[in-house]
Amino acid sequence: MTRISLALAALVLTTACSAVRPTPAVGRPLAAVVPAPTLVVFLTVDQLRPDYFTRFGPQLTGGLKRLYDGGAVFTDAHHDHATAETAPGHASVMSGRFPQHTGIVRNNAGVGDPQAPLIGSSAAGASPFRFRGSVLTDWLRSKDPRTRALSVARKDRGAILPLGRAKQHVFWYGLNGRFTTSRYYADTLPTWVNAFNARRPLAQYAGREWTLLLPDSAYAEADSVPVESRGRDFTFPHWLTADTARAFGEIADFPWMDEQTLALALAGLDALALGRGPQTDVLAVSLSTTDAIGHRYGPDSREVHDQILRLDRALGTFLDSLYKVVDSTRVIVALTSDHGVTPFPQLHFPGTDPARGRAEVRPLLREYAQRLQARGVDSSALDFEYGLVSMDRAEFARAGVDADSTLRAFLADMRRVPGILRADLRTSLAAQAAAGDKLARRWVHALPSDLPVVAVVTIEPFHYWASSTSATHGAPHDSDTHVPVIFYGAPFRAGKYAGYVRTVDIAPTLAAVLQTLPTEPLDGVVLTRAIR
Repeated sequence: MTRISLALAALVLTTACSAVRPTPAVGRPLAAVVPAPTLVVFLTVDQLRPDYFTRFGPQLTGGLKRLYDGGAVFTDAHHDHATAETAPGHASVMSGRFPQHTGIVRNNAGVGDPQAPLIGSSAAGASPFRFRGSVLTDWLRSKDPRTRALSVARKDRGAILPLGRAKQHVFWYGLNGRFTTSRYYADTLPTWVNAFNARRPLAQYAGREWTLLLPDSAYAEADSVPVESRGRDFTFPHWLTADTARAFGEIADFPWMDEQTLALALAGLDALALGRGPQTDVLAVSLSTTDAIGHRYGPDSREVHDQILRLDRALGTFLDSLYKVVDSTRVIVALTSDHGVTPFPQLHFPGTDPARGRAEVRPLLREYAQRLQARGVDSSALDFEYGLVSMDRAEFARAGVDADSTLRAFLADMRRVPGILRADLRTSLAAQAAAGDKLARRWVHALPSDLPVVAVVTIEPFHYWASSTSATHGAPHDSDTHVPVIFYGAPFRAGKYAGYVRTVDIAPTLAAVLQTLPTEPLDGVVLTRAIR
């Protein structure tokens, strides 16, 4: 590709690669071309809500503050798909495509793969074998095969999916005090990962106390909230067990996990000499502690408040260390999250009923299972999974039972369950989405054409499925889809940008800045307003 101005690159990408909502790109050629970035740092903070930046902003002093104050910040950014979970979120952010096209719809059909066992860990095997299509790293390698990528995370899906199917350097936590990878990527761990593990960095935290970073008066949240942590250990301080083996399994709920994930990223950056050019390399880091703490204590907790302050400091140290080895003018940073989170219904809705704000569908599911069995239909022929309804029509036909009438009756009964907002046939979603129905649009974006889902059920806003015992997410409502989107670095125009954007817009925007053409049609568009 010939060297062209960034404004022209944005125009080309917006016109050629946008499958949804094309936006004309208008810009002026730069007086001086910005030096080509040699490193993309892609940060995904699991369960990071945008309001944390404003709620805790006066107390932020580190990396979050630097990115928020000096970056291009889109204040109304969303995952525009219904299944707001970790796997589909991570699959969309660097691919520029919805789950409809990545094939990654939910966590339990994400990266689990028994044919790709882990190295030195008994944790479940994992690989990107379900992922479809390409990501930013692939586009960069098509332009320059020297491009390398490193992705690290606590979660396997957080490390794997941002790089798609590429067999690059991908590592995650093996639940045994060590970071590892699967045999999809390699048969042995590289020397630098072995050296990192040999220092046993996580063992130092066994028996340690998590106390507040700031004085108690700096936290507006109540500390004693029994709904948190399932009614156990819901006040500060929190102790990590002194039993090292147990601590390795429990440390995910403590802020130190993020610190060591970032330390691994820096060790890999140095060992692989990322960002030294002339090609553009990629460093993807997914930080999962906010998600673990958010699930356990909820987004309105003192624990989440303290975690965000600690994350801010850890990211500040990370960026300072990064800029010591890679020229900051040649680095671009993007930050987002894989999903939001909905507060505990007990705290959101008034009253004392413990079932308030919860949709209890399990009795109805048991009733239909019994009805089907009585008519000779295997109960698994009608399957319900957090709003997704699937049917084995062949099994209904074998038993001589009409599948369509059963489905219509099931959805009608679902709509009568308190806490259920709607139940839609899949065949009706496209027309509803075209008419401006936001929830229908998000369901359409979540469902690949070959996924055997025949209907979807949506809970009311700020409701949980009754089976959820921790703070949760996964619904198509804004509380679960609203996430930060921040671009930082020389090519971006700092400021706060209003207007609805989607996380699938991140990858094409980065591609425009990197003057790189995606190798397939995208769902996202270039956010030209943010580009200088």
